[in-house]
Amino acid sequence: MSVVGNLRKVADLARHGRRRVDLSHPARSPLGSTVVNCVVYRDGVRGPGADSVEEAVRQVRKRRGGFVWLGLHEPGEAEIAGVAELFGLHPLAVEDAVHAHQRPKVEQYGDVLFAVFKTVTYVEHAELTSTSEVVNTGEIMVFTGPDFVVTVRHGRHGSLGPLREGLEADPRLLASGPSAVLHAIADHVVDDYVTVADAVQSDIDQVETDAFSPRSPRNADAGRIYQLKRELLELKRAVVPLARPLERLATEPRSCLDHEIQAYFRDVADHLARVTEQVTSFDALLDSILQAHLAQVTVAQNEDMRKITAWAAIIAVPTMVCGVYGMNFDHMPELRWRFGYPLVLAVIATACFAIHRGFKRNGWL
Repeated sequence: MSVVGNLRKVADLARHGRRRVDLSHPARSPLGSTVVNCVVYRDGVRGPGADSVEEAVRQVRKRRGGFVWLGLHEPGEAEIAGVAELFGLHPLAVEDAVHAHQRPKVEQYGDVLFAVFKTVTYVEHAELTSTSEVVNTGEIMVFTGPDFVVTVRHGRHGSLGPLREGLEADPRLLASGPSAVLHAIADHVVDDYVTVADAVQSDIDQVETDAFSPRSPRNADAGRIYQLKRELLELKRAVVPLARPLERLATEPRSCLDHEIQAYFRDVADHLARVTEQVTSFDALLDSILQAHLAQVTVAQNEDMRKITAWAAIIAVPTMVCGVYGMNFDHMPELRWRFGYPLVLAVIATACFAIHRGFKRNGWL
C-alpha cells in the first residue's frame, strides 16, 4: 500500500479510536495557555519535546528535512504575534485566525498556504424539542509552509490530538511533510461531516414519523421542524462553502503541497460532495414535512369545525322548542293537555337523534 494510501486509515483511527485527553485545556498545555502542542518531526518520527516554539524552529532549520507542527487553541492577538513573526505569516491571515467566524477558504501568501475549515459536532439529546441544539460548530485554521504546520482551533470540540497520534503511528505519512498533515485534517473534518449528517438524518426520520402519526401533538411538531431546519442551516454553512477550497487544493499547482498527496484531495472532495447532496436533500425533505404537517393541521381544524357545527345544529332543536314554550302566553297549543310535556320531549329526542344520525352518516361526527 502506498504512503498516501494510508491517509484515510489515519483519519478513521482518529475518529473511531479510544477516548483521549483534550490537550487544549490550559492546565494541560505544556508550553502556554494557548499552545496545545509543539513537536518536531524528522523523517516522519516525532522528535524530543522542545522548551519553546523558537527552539523547535531552530532544530528544524538547523538540520533540514523535518518540520514543526504547532497547535494553538483560541490564541489572542498578543499570543499569536510572536508566532506570526517567527513563521512569517501574513497579517490578514493572522487576523482571520484570531477573530475566527470565517467561511471555509484557501489562500496563498507567498510560500505559505492558509486554509480554513469549519468543524461540526452532533449534540446528543434525549428528545428533540423546539429549543434543542443539534449541531455545534467550530473552526480550524491551518498555516502550511515548507517546514512547518500551524493549526489554530476555535471551539471546545474538534481536537486534533487523536489525529496527531494516528499520524505518528505511521511515520511514512509524516515523512511526506506538512502536506500530509493538511490532507489528514481536511479528511478528518469531512469525515465528521458524514457522521453528523447521519445523526441529523435520524432526527429527521423521527420528526417525519411523528408528523404523520395520528397521536402527534399539533403544536409541538411545527416548532421541532423549524428548529431542526435552523440547526441544519448551521451544518449547511459549514459543508457547502468548502467545495471550492477543496477543488482548488486538488487541482491548482502549489509549491507548498506535495504533488502526490495533492491528488488525494479529490477523494476528500468526493466525500464532501456526497455530504453536500445529503444536506441539501435534508432541507428539501424538511420543507415537505413542514408543509405536510401544516396541511394536516388545517384538515384537523376543518374536522373540528364540522363537529362543532353539527353539535350546534343538534342543540338548536331543543333550544328552539324550549324557547317557544318558554314564552308563557296563555293561549298556546297543548298547554293544558296531560301528554303535552312528554310529547314535546319525545319530539325533541327524535329530532336530535335523526339529525345526529344524518351527520354521522356523512362523516361530520
